Amino acid sequence: MFASAIYAQDFPSRPIRAVIPYGVGGSADVLARVIAPRISAYLGQSLVIDNRGGGAGLPAITLVAKAMPDGYTVLLVASNFASNPILFKKLPYDAVKDFAPVSLIAIVPAVLVVHPGVAINSAKDLIALAKAKPGTLNYGSVGNGSGNHLVTEVFANAAGLQLEHVPYKSAGAFMTDLASGRLTFVFATIPAAHGFITSGRVRALGVSSLKRSSTLPDIPTIAESAIPGFEVNTWLGALVPAGTPQNAVNRLNTAIVDALQIPELRERVKMLGAEPVGSSPAQLAAFLKSELTRWTTLAKTVKFEVSN
Repeated sequence: MFASAIYAQDFPSRPIRAVIPYGVGGSADVLARVIAPRISAYLGQSLVIDNRGGGAGLPAITLVAKAMPDGYTVLLVASNFASNPILFKKLPYDAVKDFAPVSLIAIVPAVLVVHPGVAINSAKDLIALAKAKPGTLNYGSVGNGSGNHLVTEVFANAAGLQLEHVPYKSAGAFMTDLASGRLTFVFATIPAAHGFITSGRVRALGVSSLKRSSTLPDIPTIAESAIPGFEVNTWLGALVPAGTPQNAVNRLNTAIVDALQIPELRERVKMLGAEPVGSSPAQLAAFLKSELTRWTTLAKTVKFEVSN
């Protein structure tokens, strides 16, 4: 115990691995790579991004849950961390007991985007087209149980739509296929879609937050244009294995919070379509509890597919 205490005081003394349960090009990846240099500068050690997409994030999340609780393995996770318990009958980890919260990094709205060749101009038009051609419109996601899969399921349920789901390994892959016309539409996080929108490779129809995005101020919310009250956002948070020394948790938290207070970094995060947060561990714990409750409640009205 004495040796552990001394070890924690010297934290960090080597590079830290940040495991992302998603592929390259998604919002978690984009945001992580924007803030990583600032966090590294504060800690005096490199923050090494380790993308491990696939399997609804379960393999990567389980990897961190079982990692040495020394602060050198961090999980950067999005909203599907909270929704996985309703999508799988049995998880190889406990979302509450196996992790210690570090900080809520950002809130990230999704944006509904279509291929420019699709002759529609609003979310309401998309709903009408989908109802006229049930089961023929396809959309992409980062896989079953991913954040963009779930927001689309909530959207489809609220509008009474039948859609074809095409799972991918990364947001970059489905955005590329959408831009080339292989998909009809996707709900992508704004950081993942922003470059495609500004270059004209895809067209934005609506955002999933209740308020318009400052990054895309001319794009209406889905709540105002098609489905009143519609709101499904994703988020990015940092966790470490349960049992990680409090000293290490505090150092990581301070590095994240301080980084997100830098005006230039905050502005860059906002330009990507995310809202920087930077919370305390206790605030993230309370947020995760509310998210777990929210998805459990939502599952009573939206019939999500449950896997073994």
